[in-house]
Amino acid sequence: HCNFKWTHARSRNYTSEFESCRLEPVSVEFGDYHPLKPITVTESKTKKMGRKGSTSSTSSSSSSSMMDPLSSVLDGTDPLSLFAATSDPVITAVNMDSTRKKRDKDDSLAVGSDFEPWSSKRGEILARYTTTEKLSIVSGKTSTPGSAVSEKVRTRLEELDDLEEGSQKELLNLTQQDYMNRIEDLNQSLKDAWASDQKVKALKIVIQCSKLLSDTTVIQFYPSKFVLITDILDTFGKTECNMLGSGFVFTDNFTPESVNDTAKETCLNWFFKIASIRELISRLYVEAAILKCNKFLSKTGISECLPRLTSMIRGIGDPLVAIYARAYLCRVGMEVAPHLKESLNKNVFDFLLTFKQIHGDTVQNQLVVQCVEIPLYLTLYSPAIDWILQCIAYRAPEVLLTEMMERCRKLGNNALLLNSVMSAFRAEFIAARSMDFIGMIKECDESGFPKHLLFRSLGLNLGLADPPECDRLQILNEAWKVITKLKNPQDYINCAEVWVEYTCRHFTKREVNTVLADVIKHMTPDRAFEDAYPQLQSIIQKVITHFHDFSVLFSVVKTSGFLSVFSKMFFRHQQEATKDPVILNALLHVCKTMHDSVNALTLEDEKRTLASLINGFIKMVSFGRDFEQQLSFYVEARSMFCNLEPVLVQLIHSVNQLAMETRKVMKGNHSRKTAAFVRACVAFCFITIPSLTSIFARLNLYLNSGQVALANQCLSQADAFFKAAVSLVPEVPKMINIDGKMRPSEPFLLEFLCNFFSTLLIVPDHPEQGVLFLVRGLLNVIQDYTWEDNSDDKVRIYSNVLHLLSAMTQETYIYHIDKVDSNDTLYGGDSKFLAEINKLCETVIAQILEHLKILGQEETLKRQSQLALYFFNSILAHGDLRNNKLNQLSVNLWNLAQKHGFADTKTMVKTLDYIKRQSKQPEMSHFIELALRLPLQSRT
Repeated sequence: HCNFKWTHARSRNYTSEFESCRLEPVSVEFGDYHPLKPITVTESKTKKMGRKGSTSSTSSSSSSSMMDPLSSVLDGTDPLSLFAATSDPVITAVNMDSTRKKRDKDDSLAVGSDFEPWSSKRGEILARYTTTEKLSIVSGKTSTPGSAVSEKVRTRLEELDDLEEGSQKELLNLTQQDYMNRIEDLNQSLKDAWASDQKVKALKIVIQCSKLLSDTTVIQFYPSKFVLITDILDTFGKTECNMLGSGFVFTDNFTPESVNDTAKETCLNWFFKIASIRELISRLYVEAAILKCNKFLSKTGISECLPRLTSMIRGIGDPLVAIYARAYLCRVGMEVAPHLKESLNKNVFDFLLTFKQIHGDTVQNQLVVQCVEIPLYLTLYSPAIDWILQCIAYRAPEVLLTEMMERCRKLGNNALLLNSVMSAFRAEFIAARSMDFIGMIKECDESGFPKHLLFRSLGLNLGLADPPECDRLQILNEAWKVITKLKNPQDYINCAEVWVEYTCRHFTKREVNTVLADVIKHMTPDRAFEDAYPQLQSIIQKVITHFHDFSVLFSVVKTSGFLSVFSKMFFRHQQEATKDPVILNALLHVCKTMHDSVNALTLEDEKRTLASLINGFIKMVSFGRDFEQQLSFYVEARSMFCNLEPVLVQLIHSVNQLAMETRKVMKGNHSRKTAAFVRACVAFCFITIPSLTSIFARLNLYLNSGQVALANQCLSQADAFFKAAVSLVPEVPKMINIDGKMRPSEPFLLEFLCNFFSTLLIVPDHPEQGVLFLVRGLLNVIQDYTWEDNSDDKVRIYSNVLHLLSAMTQETYIYHIDKVDSNDTLYGGDSKFLAEINKLCETVIAQILEHLKILGQEETLKRQSQLALYFFNSILAHGDLRNNKLNQLSVNLWNLAQKHGFADTKTMVKTLDYIKRQSKQPEMSHFIELALRLPLQSRT
C-alpha cells in the first residue's frame, strides 16, 4: 500500500451541498389545537332545586390527563372571583368606608410595621451572649400517659405541689449546646402535652422553665437563656389563648359578655392555678404569658393586671433578673395593649429608681465569684433596656425624650442608659439635641461603658436625620476628638465608619479628605485594615453615594491612598467604560500596587484573583475613536503588569480587538495611516507573545494574531506569526499543567493543529518561499515530533491534513478573507500546483498505511479497527472514489475494520446506509457499486 497514488480529491460544489443539508420548512396550522392544552370534554347538566327559581349547574369533565386542581383558576371561576363579581357595589363602597374609619381609629391602638418586633432581635442575642461555662437545669420527671386521668381529679394546689415536692432532678455540667437542646426538648414536651390534652403537665413545664430565669449562676449567658425560656412562655400563652378562644373571633365588637360561662370558668381556673404558684418569678412570668386571656373576663382586665404585674417586679432582688422581667412584661404589653403607655413608662421609671443596685455589694460580690468585669456585666442589660425604651419611645411625643434626658442627668449620665435612649427614640428628636447629648456624653463615667460607643450611637442617628446647621461643624469636631484618640483599630473603624456618613452628608471633599486620611493613619499600621474590610467597604459605598462626580472623588490625594488599602471594590461592578485621566491614573496606581505585591511566595489563586481584577479594569478603559491613545494605554499597561501572565494575554487580545475595530471603521479599506497603525498593533502582539510561559497560550495567540494580521492585509506579518507557531510545535512537552494537575498534551495539540489547518487553507503562498511552504514545514514538524507509543493522534492529524489538501484542490475554496487572494485565485487550478498537492497526499497516505500496518499486533487490533474506519470515512468524504485504486483502498480499509471482530456494528450499518442514500444522487451513482463491495460481518 505504500506506493499508492492519490490522483485527486472529489470535486465539491459547496453551495449545492449546503442547500441539500438544510431542513425544509414545514408550515403548521394550529387552529384550536395547542400542544400544551389538555384535551378536555365538558358536560353541563341543569337540575331544578326545591326552592323556587333556583337552579344548580353541575359539570363533569373527562381529560386525557389527570385533572389539575388549580386549573379552575385559569378560567376565572374560582369562588372568590365570583363573589367579588356579584357583590353589590354600593354595599362594598359603604363597607370599605367604614373599614377605613375603623382602621384610622385603631392606628393609635395597634403596633404598625415601623415597630421592630422582638423576633428580629432574637437571633442577635443568641449569637452575642454565649458561654463556655457548664450549665445546670432542673428537670421534672416525665409523666406516664396514664397519669393524665388521675391529675384531672386532684385539687389545684396538690397538682402544683407535685411538681415542687420531689418530681424534679437537677442536671449538672451541661454545655451550652446541651442546655439549649434540653430547653428545646421542654418546648416540644409542652406542645406534646397540649396535643394529648395534658394541660396540667403543660403548666408544670412552663413553671419549671420560668424558674430557670431566677438562676444567674452563669451570668453572661442570661440574655440568651431569657430568649429561650420566653419562647416556651410565648408558645404556652398562644396555645392557651387559642384554646379558650376557639369558638370566638377577636373582632372590634368582641366583648367579654359574648363569652359563654364554660369558657369563662376555664379561664378563671387557669388564673387561680397560676395565682397558687409559690415562687414570685414563676407566678409573674406565667401570668404575663396568658395576659391576653383577660379579654374573656372583663374589658378592663388587661389595664388592671399590667400595673399590678409591674408592681410585683419590685419584689425581685436581682437587678438583672428584674430588668428582663420588665422587658417581658413590656413585650406582652405591646402585643395585647400597646395603647397603655402608663404601664410601660412605669417600668422604665421603676428601673431608674433601682438602678443604683447595680453598684451594690450583692451584685459586686456575685461578679467577683463569677470573675465577670463591670463593663461586660453592663452589656448584659443592653437587650432588655433597649427593648423597654423602644416600647415607650414608639410614637411617643418629644416631651418624653426631654423627661428621659433629665432623669439620666439625675443618675449621673449613666452611659449604658444614655446609649439605649439614643438607640430607642426617633433620630429627628436625637439630632435636634445633638449638642445636649454631646455634653452628657462628656460627663459620663467611662469605666463601665466606653464613650466611643455613645458617639457611635449618636453618629447613627445623625446619619438618618440632620442636626441644626449652626451646630454641624462643632458636632463633627467634638466627636472626632474622641474617635481619633482610640488605640484599638476595631473600635476606631466601627466609629469612623458611622461618622463618615455624617461628614459626606454635610461637608465638602476637604473635610471628607481629612476624615479618610485619619482612617488611613489608623488602619495602616500592622495591616489592621485586613481585619476591617466590611467597614472599609461600607466607607467606600458611603463616599460613592454622596459624591457622584468621580473626577472630584479621585482627585483627592488622600482618597487615592485610601483606595490602595481597599482597592477591590471599584471595578467589580463598573458598568460603563471610562477615559477620565484622573480616574485612570488613580486606578493604574491601585493596580500597580496590587501587581507589585506579587512575589515568589504568592499563591496561584491569589495571582489569578489579582489578574482578574486588573483585567476587569483594562477592559473598562476606552478612548472611543482615539485608537492611537488606546494603543498607548495598552503599551503602558504592558510595562506595568509584566509579572502577571493573564494580564499580558488580555492585553494581546485587546490589541487584536483594536486592530479589528480599526478594520471595521475603515470597512476593510485601510488608508496609509490606518495600515501603519494596524501594523503597529500586530508588532505589539508579535513582541509580547514570546514573553509568555504557557506554550499553548503562545500557540493560540500566534494563530489568533496571524488571523488578525491576515484580515488586515498584513500578509508578511501573518506569515511571521504562522512560522513562529510552526517552529514552536516541537517544543510542546508530553505533559502540561492544567489547573494544578499534569495532563497529556497531545489532545490539546490535536485541537490546535486542526484549528491551524482551517486557517492555512486561505493563507496565500509567499512568492519567494515555494508552493505550500507553511503546510510542508508543518508536516515536517509533525513527522519529527515524538508521539506517544500508545497514541494514534499522529494518524488523526494526518487524516485532517488530507482534508486540508483535498479542500485546496477545489476550484473555489469554501471560505475566504475579504481583500485577500487565496491560492485558488493565485494558482487558478494550475496543474503544477495540483501535482504538488498530490505528492503531499501520497506521502501522508503512506504514513497512515504504515501506521495501520504497525498496529497489526494482537494487542493493538482494536486501535487498528478504529483507525481503519476513521480513514475510510475520510476517503469517503474527500476522495474521488471513481478512481479504481482509491475505490479498492476504501474496500480494503472497510474489511480491515471488521477483520478481527472489533468493529462497532451499529456504526458500520449507519455508514453503509449513508453510502446507499448518497448513491441516489446523480453525481454519486458510483456509490451503488461501492455499496455492493462493502459486506457487513457479524462478530460471531
